[in-house]
Amino acid sequence: MLVLVINSGSSSLKYQLRELADDGTDAPVPVLAQGLVERIGVPGSGVPDHAAALEQVEAELAEATGGRTIDAAGHRVVHGGERFTAPARVTNEVIRAIERLAPLAPLHNPAAAQGLRAMAERWPDMPQVVVFDTSFHQTMPREAWQYALPDEVYTEHGIRRYGFHGTSHDLVTGLAAEHLGIPRGEFRAVVLHLGNGASATAIRDGVSVDTSMGYTPLAGLVMGTRSGDLDPSVVTHLMRNHGYDAEELDTLMNRRSGLLGLAGEADMRQVLENAASGDGRARNALDVASYRLAKYVGGYHVAVGGAQAIVFTAGIGENSAPFRARVLDRLEALGVAYDAEANRARVAGPHTISAPESAIPVLVVPTDEEQAIARLTWELAR
Repeated sequence: MLVLVINSGSSSLKYQLRELADDGTDAPVPVLAQGLVERIGVPGSGVPDHAAALEQVEAELAEATGGRTIDAAGHRVVHGGERFTAPARVTNEVIRAIERLAPLAPLHNPAAAQGLRAMAERWPDMPQVVVFDTSFHQTMPREAWQYALPDEVYTEHGIRRYGFHGTSHDLVTGLAAEHLGIPRGEFRAVVLHLGNGASATAIRDGVSVDTSMGYTPLAGLVMGTRSGDLDPSVVTHLMRNHGYDAEELDTLMNRRSGLLGLAGEADMRQVLENAASGDGRARNALDVASYRLAKYVGGYHVAVGGAQAIVFTAGIGENSAPFRARVLDRLEALGVAYDAEANRARVAGPHTISAPESAIPVLVVPTDEEQAIARLTWELAR
């Protein structure tokens, strides 16, 4: 089966064409083509809308398909709200529901809906599936997702913890359990998806029971340009006393904070390099980020009833041995010990980096969200 995986942004469209075997596993050459169409809707770009972007994608895929028909398309959608607890086949009502959820993800859901409508118009007979970042976290108990606000704030406005990176957390949870030989339904872990955006998830009995991101992806860990957890009164203070408006605050917290705000660099690799050269701001940024992350690991260790694994994944989690070491050094009180050589080694696939005496195994498990979306699409579209 040929599956086209689509990630529609407000001004971009990322795609990957994957081939799956009849049982849903990767074909010998799983990725046949991939690319990115940018500057959608920007005057002079030549790509006025998502329909034009898909026309460009179709032309780029012609050689990769070898004349074969693409069997299905799988779309990443950031926010499924409370309605979507699992992937869904695309219908007009599903698209309308995604549009109604736009207030929860104003930068992402409208673009996803535009991509879905453009796909349906261009390939009306192609089965389409939507996979939501939030779905995996719908298993969280109320004690984890509800904020301590008056009930009507939730019932009337939908303000609650939703969580994100669910497709990655779901995939990596299964791979980690398999690597350790533990049935997924019995698996307890803390999974750390660390990229430019970052989140921690508490896994109990193979499902999400808590996660660091909240109503939006701003909450939780220190990220590339996002602040993570912040006293809400900081927002009202800046509005009342320093003239910030809502847009300026959004820019401050989402685009000017995190590593960028602390160290002047959003890229973890550059922050580590600067810290090694004696840059005090970079060292402080690493201290703040690793301390915040270690706190979440400790809390989630309690939440799951004793983690059977701590799992690093995504760009920083998979590739930054120095940052992993900084975090793990803070977990000595949990009996965590890591093998420095194993931590530095480049290994393909899931692997263990903890020392034999570690009370909790520590793993590095590569994520592949496109693979996960393709597999989920195969399950619904076959």
